[in-house]
Amino acid sequence: MTGKTAIILENIKKVYNMGDSQIFALRGVSLTIQKGEMVAIMGSSGSGKSTLLNIIGCLDRPTGGSYYLDGENVSKLDKNQLAVIRGKRLGFVFQGFNLLGRVSVLANVQLPLFYAGAGKKEMADRAAEALDWVGLSKYLRHYPGQMSGGQQQRVAIARALINNPALILADEPTGALDSKTSIEIISVIQKLNIEKGITVVMVTHEKDISLYCRRLINLKDGRIIGDTPVLDQRDAAGDLAAFPGETEVV
Repeated sequence: MTGKTAIILENIKKVYNMGDSQIFALRGVSLTIQKGEMVAIMGSSGSGKSTLLNIIGCLDRPTGGSYYLDGENVSKLDKNQLAVIRGKRLGFVFQGFNLLGRVSVLANVQLPLFYAGAGKKEMADRAAEALDWVGLSKYLRHYPGQMSGGQQQRVAIARALINNPALILADEPTGALDSKTSIEIISVIQKLNIEKGITVVMVTHEKDISLYCRRLINLKDGRIIGDTPVLDQRDAAGDLAAFPGETEVV
């Protein structure tokens, strides 16, 4: 459960009690994800994909089964322990950006470090570095409302990077964006996976976006019905630009 393995899920179940009835969101999901993988999770509404992502992201606990993150069984940890893991080891990117409109871009990116008790200089330096990495070094003093949707999502990606996470969870990161901007954003996420070696697990309903990952997991009614590699579309010479997502973001 260590070494190159990032995530092991063993017979994960999730049941929600709704009055006198029960909703079975996950019905025994078993899954292994290696460090450095970029994985897409797909499925129709109600398939359990968001529930699965929440459990992997330590935002929720399974009703049954075990979840090992870097060899540690986190499925039985309490809320405070899960919060520590989220703050130190995970990064999150959401469809709605989740930025604070009344503070600057720099302050938004600094937030995880602020809650971790970092000093002002460290926060400023690391936030500026993260924003430079996503191509927004000129926008430190801007506010989210002054930026496009694609720029706001880049800010959210920079915020996810600030704690140097081993794992990034992305929940429909392109769902609120137009097609052109979606390609730019997924290319940024793919770049951080390739260049930084960060494991990425992403929920998406867009087939073309899933092709930027290397592995596709399909859910239906709380069960995995498909787990397949995405066809490698590089040319024979190994040209990275031939793979759909490995292109320069402008």
